[in-house]
Amino acid sequence: MSNQETQVSSLPMPPERYIANYTEENIRRNRAPRPPPPPSQHEVYSMFGIQYNNDEMIRSLESQNIKRLIPIHFDRRKELKKLNHSLLVNFLDLIDFLILNPDSPRRTEKIDDLSLLFVNMHHLLNEFRPHQARETLRVMMEMQKRQRVETATRFQKHLEKVREIVNTAFSALPVLPEDDDNGGAKIKTEVDPLEANSAAKNDPSYQHDRMLCKLVDAIE
Repeated sequence: MSNQETQVSSLPMPPERYIANYTEENIRRNRAPRPPPPPSQHEVYSMFGIQYNNDEMIRSLESQNIKRLIPIHFDRRKELKKLNHSLLVNFLDLIDFLILNPDSPRRTEKIDDLSLLFVNMHHLLNEFRPHQARETLRVMMEMQKRQRVETATRFQKHLEKVREIVNTAFSALPVLPEDDDNGGAKIKTEVDPLEANSAAKNDPSYQHDRMLCKLVDAIE
């Protein structure tokens, strides 16, 4: 039984299987499955039964035992056009075989040729994925930069408007008269009698003034 091959689906499970694991009760009780950690740099992981390595983002055709129709050094635009023309020619040939001789063994050969052409074209398009990811990240960062610059510009405009309002409010305040040394309004302050008495006791003439006040009171 150890040599028995494991059947792995090439497609993910239906959404209902995932929804059942992430119910509100499972999330509240912390029973929802956690996402797997990202693989390390040189770790080999399996996805849908196929082994992948982080060292190579796109597996080569040779590693998948697929015949390579594209040269090592090539112009992607020209090769895509060649593959597209080959697909059209082989498709027309397949239609001719189906019309003239449906039982011909060349029919299966043309189907295999079409499959090989599609695989090579798909692989060639997948080689643009890293470039697409970099461009997507660049556009995303440019959008974030533009949004932050616009936010800073709006904040600066609001700040200048607030400063203008504050300056206008200060300009509208009435001007108070300034007091000079020769005269003018004097500010009266109330002094606590207890504090005044405590301060007067420290004066040397306090006892003398006190005696004079008692003498005047006795004369009256």
